[in-house]
Amino acid sequence: MRRALADTGPLVALLNRNDTHHERARGFFRRFDGVLFTTWPVLTEASHLLPLHARAGFVRWVARGGVTLREIPADQINAVATMMERYADHPMDLADASLICLADAIGVTDIITVDQAGFDTYRTGAGKRFKNLFLP
Repeated sequence: MRRALADTGPLVALLNRNDTHHERARGFFRRFDGVLFTTWPVLTEASHLLPLHARAGFVRWVARGGVTLREIPADQINAVATMMERYADHPMDLADASLICLADAIGVTDIITVDQAGFDTYRTGAGKRFKNLFLP
């Protein structure tokens, strides 16, 4: 079964009809036959960016298994900060850094994101590149 990380953009696009990537997101989520993993920082960012009326539905979708939520252990918080410092010139936000730490923890480098430039630049702790399954 395919496994991938889910960044904020496609999650917001799926639930926001006014998002530029809405149709792409609908198609992707219909076709994707695998497990998507994400983190609390990504869910927080997505919830903040969604229209008010869509937020509770988004959280319920996550609870039904729309994505699999993975924790970043407390002993990895320094690693998240280090990742943000490493890419300070890009810059990297907390959600992106949490996904990179998750990639290292579970060995997954496939991702769905609209941040092509960021994830073309970012590398895992082991130096692995990310493969974006969302954008062509």
